Formats: sequence, C-alpha cells, structure tokens
Amino acid sequence: MNDFTRWIELEGAANVRDLGGLPTTDGGTTRQGRILRSDNLQGLTAADVELLVGSHKVRHVVDLRSGPEVALEGPGPLTRVPEVTVHHLTLFAEGGRHTDVDADRALPWQEREADDDLRVTGFYYGYLRDRPDSVVSALRVMAMDDGAAVVHCAAGKDRTGVLCALALEVAGATREAIVADYEATGERLEQVLARLRASDTYRDDLDSRPADDHRPRARYMLQFLGVLDDRYGGPLPWLHANGWSESDTLALRSRLRD
Repeated sequence: MNDFTRWIELEGAANVRDLGGLPTTDGGTTRQGRILRSDNLQGLTAADVELLVGSHKVRHVVDLRSGPEVALEGPGPLTRVPEVTVHHLTLFAEGGRHTDVDADRALPWQEREADDDLRVTGFYYGYLRDRPDSVVSALRVMAMDDGAAVVHCAAGKDRTGVLCALALEVAGATREAIVADYEATGERLEQVLARLRASDTYRDDLDSRPADDHRPRARYMLQFLGVLDDRYGGPLPWLHANGWSESDTLALRSRLRD
C-alpha cells in the first residue's frame, strides 16, 4: 500500500484493501494499518503471508465463511502461522450452496429494480438476524489492539462488506465513505470472480451472467443502512440491542480513528 491507494497487492488474493484513509463525520480520517478486508485467503503464497504478517502486522483473521466452505477449501496458510489467531465466525446465511457469491443471482421478481434492492437488503439483513452473535464477536476481534486484523469471506463483497460497513459506522466514517468502500470491490470484480470460478467449492454458485451483474452497487448498501436507521435508529443502536457495549465502541473507535 502507498499514499495513493488503499489496495494491498497480493499474489493469492485479489480484493485486499485497508479501511484506513476514509473521511469521518468530524473532518478526520480512519487510521491505516489497523483493519484490512479481503476475499478468500486460501491461495496466499509464502510472499503474501510474509507481507501480511511481517509488513502489515496481521495478528487476527476474521473468517466469515460457513462451516462447509472452510471444510471444502481447507484451513488456509494463515492458520499455520503461530502469531496469527483465526476466528471462524460464520454469518450462516449464504446465498448459494456453500457461500454468498451469488447474492446478485437473477430471480423471477428481479425485473423491477426496486425489488432487486429489497432482495439484496434482505439478504444482508439476514446476517444480522440469523447470527448477531457472530456479528458482534467479529467486530470485537476487529477492535483488538495487538496488531492488525483482516476480515474476509469468499468474494470479500457481501459478508465482509456488511461487517466493514458496521465497523466504519461505529468509527464515525461518513455514509458516503462507507458506500464508496463497499463499491470499491467492483474495481477488482473480474479477478475475484475468476478466482471463485477456479474453485470447485464456489463454481456452482456462480452463473454465466457477466461480471457487472455481480457488482456491488451503492443503493444496496444505502438501503441496508437505511433499514437499520428506520428500525433501530442506526447500526449502533442495533449493536447495543445485541450485546455491544460502550467500551466496545470506544475500543473500535480507538482502532480506526486518528
């Protein structure tokens, strides 16, 4: 990573970036080098591991994949690094047979754009409904202060996108910045889908439509956050209703705030 990009270039992962450098509502920016987000880390090379663990000081991995995904794909290179702790915290509401990579799959009612928005929003809200324990636990790991944390799923788009949006909301990032970070996966979407289609675990969950049909769109995240605003008064009240504390908020903010 350099001063001009939040992307981290790895050989074995395509969608890796830092949550730092994003504007906050008080005129500041989020801190770099604390929390990273990624697609599947299964294919990391030895050089990738050295970069993440050595240069970026990654000490915690939040793995949001389902149990079947982990079993089918294997444990992954970072599980063999003594100084790294892997926290498997499935969100359990995968869209396909094993994963969420087909969140944008065509359905009979997808002819109308509004229905598509509501469907994806429901898909994201399902993570919170089905596994609030995993959501809260994952955010607590992301707040730990003994090195950097990386959060990932399969594509680094849906499950990871929701967790990172919540973390950035707690840290006081602007809604515009949260949405922009969510959309940024679209810059690497072709590479992400190519990697997933190369895996027996994920190939069947992908259809033959063009990559653009899988693109993360601003309106999906805005609608999701809007549901939390309307139902709970925002993401933070939802977290408090599910066991999140003021000390948790302070810990995560101290991780991500300058």
